Amino acid sequence: MKPVPSEIFKALGVETRVRIIELLKSKGPVGAKNIAEVLKITPSAVSQHLKVLKHMGLVRNERKGYWIPYSIDEAALEKCRCMLNDVCTCECKRSERSKEQCLDSADLASLVKYEKALQKKLRNVRERISKIRPHEK
Repeated sequence: MKPVPSEIFKALGVETRVRIIELLKSKGPVGAKNIAEVLKITPSAVSQHLKVLKHMGLVRNERKGYWIPYSIDEAALEKCRCMLNDVCTCECKRSERSKEQCLDSADLASLVKYEKALQKKLRNVRERISKIRPHEK
């Protein structure tokens, strides 16, 4: 079952998990023991945080003998960024490139929602134009 946005952001609401994501992003694949050493927390705590992040689809692991390196799922993090961008309905400070990236990876529901928002904006612009036109000479 695919996690809903609120669950993903709840999982990222824990500072240690964000630090784990940042570590994996900067260092590449890292084992739980190394993560524990860097973050100065117990390996069992790291394991619990990784379990949550993996369940949310934000990290993945691939066993290599006895070593189990964890890495971020870049596509999942990009989707999180797009979900967060959707919170800003006025699209302030969102670059055109960013919008295009989100649209490229958006699911059908997100695209339909975006289309409805654009249609509403277009109606508002048309209303504004019709109010201005009669006053022009």
